[in-house]
Amino acid sequence: MTNVTECNSVLVAIGANLPGQMDSPKGQVVSAISELVTETLAVLSQSRLYGTPCFPPGAGPDFVNAAVRCRTSLSPSEVLDRLHQIEVRMGRVRQVRWGARVIDIDLLAYGDQVLPDRAGYAHWAALAPEAQAVRAPQDLILPHPRLHERGFVLVPLMDVAPDWVHPVTGQTVRQMHAALDPAELAQIQPLTE
Repeated sequence: MTNVTECNSVLVAIGANLPGQMDSPKGQVVSAISELVTETLAVLSQSRLYGTPCFPPGAGPDFVNAAVRCRTSLSPSEVLDRLHQIEVRMGRVRQVRWGARVIDIDLLAYGDQVLPDRAGYAHWAALAPEAQAVRAPQDLILPHPRLHERGFVLVPLMDVAPDWVHPVTGQTVRQMHAALDPAELAQIQPLTE
């Protein structure tokens, strides 16, 4: 067995806006975080839970979001497979892109890797919003092509990896967070117990 503390750093976003098996979106997110922990995926830190407006607006109830920083000996595709397995076990059914969901677990970054390559990343990062809503990539795209523009991702990431540097833009999470619209940030609130 590989010692995961000597392996690759991984950033993961978790969100839910339907109750699922745990009777609440908050319960779904907490359960998903506990499901991540295995001998090949170690959770190093997790963010607070945040209440965030539904994205896109009008697509369902508001979300509970969190971020997790992990270490792993798995490859990026193996990590993604594990995340998808957890989603299926928790009742996720992929029907509508960006629709309401019982759980959504996204691989945001795997160290400083850019996948499938810089051109592939650039294509997905530049995709117009209307195309994003209906098209999903067939290949793993890393870092997540929208992470730099989404408050519901960057606010939780500030808790676990404020100094992580985006390998394409060269910006830290802190810098990307500072570039967001203050009105958007004001809508994202930590949940109390």
